[in-house]
Amino acid sequence: MARDHGRARRPRGTELRTLNPGDSPGFLLWHATLRWQRGIAAALTPLGLTHVQFVLLACAWWLNGQGEHPNQLALARQAGTDVKMTSQVLRTLEQKGLIEREVDPADTRSKRLRVTSLGADLAPRAIAAVEHVDAQFFQPVPLADAVALLGRLAHPEP
Repeated sequence: MARDHGRARRPRGTELRTLNPGDSPGFLLWHATLRWQRGIAAALTPLGLTHVQFVLLACAWWLNGQGEHPNQLALARQAGTDVKMTSQVLRTLEQKGLIEREVDPADTRSKRLRVTSLGADLAPRAIAAVEHVDAQFFQPVPLADAVALLGRLAHPEP
């Protein structure tokens, strides 16, 4: 009888196989993400924004357009960003004059975020630049298929 010497046994059919990196979905996703991020950075740099600055500005602009004035936590949830990192980036956006923090009348410990007129001018231009990069990047595949696949990967059902 063979002994496993403390090694965990794998269920049948789940054996590891050596893959060519080009056959690894994770490796391909990594490279696709890097290529996409380079395109986004190139589009946003002339506008004076990093990618995360863009995401937070665009989310705040969209929420303000819906009549909402989110606090930092609500914006971080909308954007899917870490709260502490969000705070640091918001400070930068505030220094650039793109966002203002206002005391929330309902809770004076909380600050509501409002996109300034300068930010409201920049946000749609930045969104258009990012959408142009997306259109070029995803051109080889049907956009609806890409969105459906990425949605399933980003938000898997339980």
